[in-house]
Amino acid sequence: MRAFLDNWFGIDFLLILILLVPGLVFTYLFFYDRKQKEHSVLRNYPVLGKVRYFLEKIGPELRQYLFHNDREGKPFSRNDYESIVKRGKYLQDLIGFGSERDFDQPGYYIQNALFPKQEEEMRIDHKPRVKTKKYDLQHDGLFYRKEERVDSDQSPYLLADSDAVVIGEGCDHPFVVKGLVGMSAMSYGSLGEQAITALSEGLGMARGSWMNTGEGGLSPYHLKGDVDLVMQIGPGLFGVRDREGRLDWEELRRKGQMDPVKAIELKLGQGAKLRGGHVDGSKINPEIAEIRKIPPFESVDSPNRFREFDDLPTLFSFLEKIRRCTGKPVGIKIVVGGPEAANQLAAHMKKTGAGPDFITVDGGEGGTGASFQDLADSVGLPNKSALMITDTALRNHGVRNRVKLIASGKLITPDQISIALGMGADLVNIARGMMISVGCIQALKCHTNDCPVGVATTDSKLQRGLVVEEKKYRVANYVLSLRKGLFRVAAAAGTKSPVELDRHHVVYKDERGAVWELEDGQKSTRKEHPGLPA
Repeated sequence: MRAFLDNWFGIDFLLILILLVPGLVFTYLFFYDRKQKEHSVLRNYPVLGKVRYFLEKIGPELRQYLFHNDREGKPFSRNDYESIVKRGKYLQDLIGFGSERDFDQPGYYIQNALFPKQEEEMRIDHKPRVKTKKYDLQHDGLFYRKEERVDSDQSPYLLADSDAVVIGEGCDHPFVVKGLVGMSAMSYGSLGEQAITALSEGLGMARGSWMNTGEGGLSPYHLKGDVDLVMQIGPGLFGVRDREGRLDWEELRRKGQMDPVKAIELKLGQGAKLRGGHVDGSKINPEIAEIRKIPPFESVDSPNRFREFDDLPTLFSFLEKIRRCTGKPVGIKIVVGGPEAANQLAAHMKKTGAGPDFITVDGGEGGTGASFQDLADSVGLPNKSALMITDTALRNHGVRNRVKLIASGKLITPDQISIALGMGADLVNIARGMMISVGCIQALKCHTNDCPVGVATTDSKLQRGLVVEEKKYRVANYVLSLRKGLFRVAAAAGTKSPVELDRHHVVYKDERGAVWELEDGQKSTRKEHPGLPA
């Protein structure tokens, strides 16, 4: 009997605890919420109002995985994201059943030829072969997936030597490019060392590509892979500044004359942020601080423009001084707001015979580690409009043959890249596509240092999730698949190489079904320089 009572008392006490503890917590939260002054919902609906904030917090995940269809997500849809992942992980670019594009909506298309080119007619450099790795998917069930990583021997799908893009032909050390796709500016600090290393080694493995260091300066991790580098200098002069924040010409000469550095880019603007860059202090560890020549653990904003120049004559003078200092091609990264600025730039190039060796045209739809929404949404034109405005201005002033155009802004698939090439680009930069290939899941936390997959963070614990040895192959595979796709689209358009794509090959279909060609007669000047169109 005593044992029974003891057992009953124990059960009864346990029930009391189960009921009492939640009751006390509920009561505490009720009165706390009623008294706080910050949230009106909680004052009027204590405890229950917390459900609103909980659902609001997990809203992005709910929309991404449950409510958005395959083409709705922003900035990249599920289809966009999976396209990059499948190219990098499986070297897979096939779809089944048909396109999910809404063909009733207006948009750009590649004008295919009645008689496309056969592969043996294409000008492709298939050597040296790339030794990479991909995954062989053996089973993909609801609760079980089996896949094995296997060796893969791939063609690099490089341009023929006769089609190579030469930047800075008059420089001591011109930059010769045999792949049309490279990595856009992403700094060490915005991305962690694991991501930068994987990107460097993967791009180096693919050959023929390049890596833009971003305005954070040249780091040891950019140099890990055997990849060509474009060293970017922003208004903050990070990496080439002295302790007072002035340009250190000796440091610029030392870094600019390094063999992996093939060109210098001055960042005048970025599509997602017209102001200078921002990096949160939590990302500025001592190593990054030393590379950038700034104090550690302090948030840093670079100015919205260089103090060294404030008009086209002083800009051109500064470009020439850097070119003499390094012997390398020098370009500018700009955001185009309309025809006026592009025409002023082109006119001054014609008047002086000087100017940049290349111009990176960054569209407003491009990405960023951190920006203000008002600048990202409404300041600066999207890439396609900006690219055609710049290309037209350069042609109209007869200087298009002196400068190469690099397009940037959500160009992540061969068809999008081909359209940009047809609109006037010589080369294409990709940032977020490269991030996704190295593991990004679009958590939209780039500005917080809390990237859950270790890409846009310098937190060593979070970076542990990014294995360089595995991700570098995904980067290489993604680039290889893009190049292969570019030749595939070029063949469909009846050309022997993607460098031959021009405005004649791009058409625009409006919402009524009418089709427009993009300015007949505006032929490419990548190889030939016929001057102005008739």
